[in-house]
Amino acid sequence: MLVAFSVAPSGGEAPDASLHDAVAAAVKIVRESGLPNHTDSMFTTIEGDWDEVFDVVKRATDAVGAFGTRVSLVLKADIRPGHTGELAGKVERLEAALRSAAEN
Repeated sequence: MLVAFSVAPSGGEAPDASLHDAVAAAVKIVRESGLPNHTDSMFTTIEGDWDEVFDVVKRATDAVGAFGTRVSLVLKADIRPGHTGELAGKVERLEAALRSAAEN
């Protein structure tokens, strides 16, 4: 299972810099989980089974909650039982398709 998520605090009078601190707190939890993950400018994607991925998402969300009175959480999941290595595999297949299209 792949889960892409974005989590951010809201509420309160925190300056913009604290948004980075809040996101950093969430990403730290993801990275310390030991699960395959990738962070870009919009989302963090994590790979694992349902229980372990959502445990990490919950802990990351709880960490962000310390930075505001509300938390916004956006999730997108690719649930494909029996498949692993999809965090890199999906991108590798896309790149191969692009190379093939460029050759034709």
